[in-house]
Amino acid sequence: MTRFSARNISMSTVPVSSDEIWQLITDPGMLADLTPLIRSIEATGSQWEWALNGIEALGLKVEAVFTERMEFIDQRQIIFTHDPPIGSRERAGVEGIYDLTPAGRKATGLQVDLTLFVDLPLPGLSRRAVEPVLLSTMRATGQRFASNLYEQLGLDPATVSVIELPHR
Repeated sequence: MTRFSARNISMSTVPVSSDEIWQLITDPGMLADLTPLIRSIEATGSQWEWALNGIEALGLKVEAVFTERMEFIDQRQIIFTHDPPIGSRERAGVEGIYDLTPAGRKATGLQVDLTLFVDLPLPGLSRRAVEPVLLSTMRATGQRFASNLYEQLGLDPATVSVIELPHR
C-alpha cells in the first residue's frame, strides 16, 4: 500500500451569521448531506465515523470508512484529526480545520483547510497521476459543498464564490 494525499485550502464569504453556518456544519447528518464525497457520518461524542461515497483513480475505487476526532472551539473553529479506534487500520482519513470569522453583521468568512489521504494498492510512482485526481475531487467537492450550503441557507447557489488559496 502507498499513501497518497492532497490538501485543499479554500475561502468564501457567506452572507449569513456564523451561528447559522455553525448549526449546519456541526450536525453530522447535515454535514454528510452537504458534502457530496461523504455517504454518511455517524457521531459518538467527539468521534465521528465518516463513510466515503468513493474516490476513483487509475481504475481503482476507494469506498473507505474512517474515524475523525472532532474538536469544536467557540463556534468559530472545527478541528478534524484522524483518530482510528485502537488496533484498527483505516485506509483513508482527513486532517484539517474549518474556520468561521465574522465579516460584518450578517456575513461570515469560511475558510476550509483539509488534507485527505488514502492508502491504495499502487506503486509510489503513480503519485503524479493519483494525487492530482484527489485534489481535483476535493476541489469539486468543495464547490458542491458551498453550493449545497448556500441552498440549505436559503441563498442563491449561483452566487457562491470560493477562492482556492495556495499552500505549500
